[in-house]
Amino acid sequence: MDQSNVSPIRQFEGDYSFLSNFFLAQFYDDWLVSWPTVEHYFQAMKTTNKNEQEKIRNTGKPGGAKRLGKNVPLRNDWEPMKQDVMRKALYYKFTQHENLQKDLITTYPQYLEEGNWWHDNYWGNCYCPRCRSKPGLNILGDLLMELRMYLTVLNRAPKPFLPEYAVPQRD
Repeated sequence: MDQSNVSPIRQFEGDYSFLSNFFLAQFYDDWLVSWPTVEHYFQAMKTTNKNEQEKIRNTGKPGGAKRLGKNVPLRNDWEPMKQDVMRKALYYKFTQHENLQKDLITTYPQYLEEGNWWHDNYWGNCYCPRCRSKPGLNILGDLLMELRMYLTVLNRAPKPFLPEYAVPQRD
């Protein structure tokens, strides 16, 4: 497919708000704990303090979770693990919501960029005058494109064939 005429998605708002970590899409983690957004999960995982995690999980809005997450005692291993925490949160969100998974897959082949104005050049790319000359790393966009590719391949894989005798029967 010729990608030269494909417009990138530069901000996760409007039709693409579902790509945002603030998008309300409740999911369950491996321990069957419910999280309202990726932002809630990500901010809570910054600390090992269970009380702080619960406070973040139960705060009403993702912006509140982000504010609380800025003030928790950081776990010692946070820096090397934060991308994997984000990867896992995105996986939970998009695999537990079939409509969001489909929406993510249909963004292909567009480049996904978490464009922002709040100076986040790690997870995204800030367009403010101060940051304009510093290209962002766009880690969130890269993780979303990585997940999009994984889900695309997974959805195209043949479903396992089970002979009739291998399927448990009810009496």
